[in-house]
Parts: sequence; C-alpha cells; structure tokens
Amino acid sequence: MDYAIDFPPITTLPVSESDKPFPVGRIYCVGRNYAEHAREMGHDPDREPPFFFMKPADAIAANHATIPYPTLTQDLHHEIEMIVAIGRGGANIPVEQALDHVFGYGVGLDMTRRDIQGIAKKMGRPWEMGKAFDNSAPCTGITPVTQIGHPSKGAVWLKINGELKQKGDLADLIWNVPETIAYLSNMITLRPGDLIMSGTPAGVGPVQRGDKLVGHVDGLEELVVTYA
Repeated sequence: MDYAIDFPPITTLPVSESDKPFPVGRIYCVGRNYAEHAREMGHDPDREPPFFFMKPADAIAANHATIPYPTLTQDLHHEIEMIVAIGRGGANIPVEQALDHVFGYGVGLDMTRRDIQGIAKKMGRPWEMGKAFDNSAPCTGITPVTQIGHPSKGAVWLKINGELKQKGDLADLIWNVPETIAYLSNMITLRPGDLIMSGTPAGVGPVQRGDKLVGHVDGLEELVVTYA
C-alpha cells in the first residue's frame, strides 16, 4: 500500500516458540476487576458491570526495555495484569464460547499517571491522558493457548527492586476472562489482534526513576522493565 504520508509499522508482540509476531490492534483495559484493588481505590467490589478504557497499540513498550519516565507527572503508578490476546473476532459472544476466541496470554503493565487521572476525575473529564500515554503498556510476548491452555488460577505479582508490591491470584478476578470477553463483545465487535488487560490486584503504587519492575503471572514469561 502506497500511503499519502509515511506511517509507522504495525505494533507487534513476539509469540513464544514462533517466528510469526502477533499484530496488535486495540488494547482494552478492565477497570477495578480485583475486589481488594477496588477497595483500595475507594469503590465497592461487588459484581457491578465491568467497565473499560483503552490504550493505543503504540503505547506498548517491549519486555526488558529501559523506559523514560513519562512527562507531566509526579505520581506514576504500576498496575500488573494478565493480557488476553484475541485471535478470532466476533460480537455478542456467548460466555461458553468466549475462550475459543483467545489466541494466547501475556503479562502487561497498565502504567498510570495517577495525578493526571485524579485531576481529570475531579473535573468530570475523560482520563485518557492518565492512562493512554507513550510507553504506558509494557508487555511480554504472547504464549499461545496451545502451550499454556487457559489460565484461570495462579499467582499474579509485581516486585520493584526486589520488593513485593502487588500480589493476587487469577482466581480472584471479579469478572473472569470468558465473562469479560462476552461482556465486551456485546459493547463492541472484537477483532483479531485486540488485547484485553484483565485487571490488577491490590497494591498499586508509585514508580521512581531508576526502579526495576518485575511482573509475574504463573506459567507466563516474566515482564522486566526499568525506568530512567
């Protein structure tokens, strides 16, 4: 295709044991999907309908990257999550068929400029600039379902400079992966290449320049990034 302007290449993530990368379309993030995290953010953890916000595909930062500390914030926060990579699109997907649409899983960080997000919330304005900034979605590669199956339990944790900051279990998700896919697909048509960040456990907190973050979900590649 000969475009009218120079356009950057498609964002991709490596795929475990494959030389074919996974092309990333859209990134949907599930808000407050662990009860303890909902409480620490001052909300009721009961099963209210899930809500979503988005990050652009080019917000992805590669595993093992050194990431520049983002501009316009004094309060950058970490939120560790399991990523769900959609391999087959669809709308109005039944819960019992939802996992058939998953290509694989990974580990990601929903990095948040919490001060910018907080100001926007108080003013009743959208808070994309607190969530959807450059390098706000560090991600591992994708481990296909053929290798990992469909994780529904297992430890999720994040360490900063070796100190444990977040800890949870996939079994503690308020809305599990098939429920999340089914609900989201009733709101929009999912496409191959979409990513879903499934929610973060309690313990979110600040990141400083020089910090090394290690994120973990049992059975998946660990995510390691450093902030400069």
